[in-house]
Amino acid sequence: MGKEELMRKLEEKIRNCRKCPLGQLRTNAVPGSGSYDAKVMFVGEAPGYWEDQKGLPFVGRAGKVLDELLEGIGLSRDDVYITNIVKCRPPENRDPTEEEIRACSPYLDMQIDIIRPKVIVPLGRHSMGYLLRKFGFEPEPISKIHGKVFRANTLFGRIIIMPMYHPAAALYKPPLREELRKDFEKLRKILNEL
Repeated sequence: MGKEELMRKLEEKIRNCRKCPLGQLRTNAVPGSGSYDAKVMFVGEAPGYWEDQKGLPFVGRAGKVLDELLEGIGLSRDDVYITNIVKCRPPENRDPTEEEIRACSPYLDMQIDIIRPKVIVPLGRHSMGYLLRKFGFEPEPISKIHGKVFRANTLFGRIIIMPMYHPAAALYKPPLREELRKDFEKLRKILNEL
């Protein structure tokens, strides 16, 4: 079975999921979008209002910031894969709970196994915490380790995990936009070396 078919089946599973209470509250589940052959996978925390409405990741204000950052290094959404650790919107855009992350993270694990990215970029502390632990690293505050490169072994080869601030953080703290821009420049260099 090819990547396309595996992802379609997985996306269908996600859209029908009721493993946690968020499944009852959502308008749309948000599996992810982009290229199934992407070298880079961006993993946010959870869908917000607009993502829930449209069933697509990062389509609100934070998505515009992400689009600008991608464009700044010569990439578009079609070149990467974008998803979240939790696939349904938590009420009032609150942080996802441990229970919600536990229920939903197997979907992310399957997406990683299907896409086999060379670089995973966790956006924000919840996805960073989950992904670093998954690959055997101890998470630190994102302010300390954003833009840092972690090399991990997977069943499909070596990958890089490079945590970054969530693009929404740049909306609330404008100086973080410059930090994000610098981290994206590092990402560009890494991709050029691959």
